[in-house]
Amino acid sequence: MRDTTLAPAPAPAIQRPGVPELLAGAVAFAIGLAATVWLFSTFELDGVAAGLVQYALSGSLGLLGFAAAWVVRIRRLDVLGVRRASGRWLAIGAVSGLGTFALGLLASLVLSLFMPAPENIQADYQSAAAGGALALVATLLLGAVLTPLGEEAFFRGVVANALGRFSAWVSVPVSAAIFALVHGINAVLLTAFIVGIATALLFRRTGSIWPGVLTHVVHNALAIAFPLVLTALLG
Repeated sequence: MRDTTLAPAPAPAIQRPGVPELLAGAVAFAIGLAATVWLFSTFELDGVAAGLVQYALSGSLGLLGFAAAWVVRIRRLDVLGVRRASGRWLAIGAVSGLGTFALGLLASLVLSLFMPAPENIQADYQSAAAGGALALVATLLLGAVLTPLGEEAFFRGVVANALGRFSAWVSVPVSAAIFALVHGINAVLLTAFIVGIATALLFRRTGSIWPGVLTHVVHNALAIAFPLVLTALLG
């Protein structure tokens, strides 16, 4: 009998998610989003608690959508982008986080020259970060670890991946636009689109969510820390 213990695993029949995965993930994400809206309309949370819960839910919704897409038919994490990336691409992802934060900050400053100051929709997040040492640690874990992981798993591992059957001129901007619109029509929209473009390009190039996760981690960590540092300097 031939020894097959060292034989490579067979390639999955489906090489990328399609319409079934996209629909399943979108439905699960939408249900979770509706539950989130109900939660905040039913229960009154203070600034710190509200910020932490929102960060926890933003990451959890992405993981929920990813899980729904995974369970439909593929059931291979590597097909959905959970695969190794080289150290070089991981480093590029981390540096991209610096770039997306700088571009987002610049875009916000330029827009402020021509438009009235928008409502601060990040107030709850900022309250959580400023709520003391434990609250800051929790904010970083939820906002700069869980949220990037969940959002990259779904919006890149499923959405951008499914759209990848088309050209990069379709998959990258469309997936980035979907990602931005989920954040709402507000001051965060443009920054979310910039992050979406960068991480979708990284996914398109590597087939892995991890470089984009690092981009998102660095970006969100800077977004959390920047108001604290600015307040300390001006105070």
